[in-house]
Amino acid sequence: MTTTSGSGAGPGEQDLRAQGFAARRQVMSDAFVDRAMGRAEGTASEAIQYVVTENVWGNIWNRPGLGWRDRSLLNVGMLVALRANAELAGHVRGGLTNGLTREEITEAVIHASGYCGAPAALSAMKTVQEVFDDLDAPIDQGRDR
Repeated sequence: MTTTSGSGAGPGEQDLRAQGFAARRQVMSDAFVDRAMGRAEGTASEAIQYVVTENVWGNIWNRPGLGWRDRSLLNVGMLVALRANAELAGHVRGGLTNGLTREEITEAVIHASGYCGAPAALSAMKTVQEVFDDLDAPIDQGRDR
């Protein structure tokens, strides 16, 4: 059952989808979201893209209590723990968009090493460094920004 925002039962599916896409695009970039949705279009993966957009980006990212900068920092640590390096790369970029510094991201990975282990942190730092290097590369090298 889909509810509407005015029913007192919380935002409905369409509201969450719209809020989710707005948040996801602001943090991760239009190009990132367009690529993710384009890869999934017409496949079995399309449904999970909408679920993540509605539930994670529409609901969780828009909850009161933590700002997006704080959520980005938490994501870095959690993604290190999960060894989810493909997701980590996107969230490093998103964290920079949300005001995290490179030093803070690096320190988050170092901090996670004490709880997640050196192998997870080393793997994560490799991903983080690749993002930093990509951002520092001259545009004429053809890197995707």
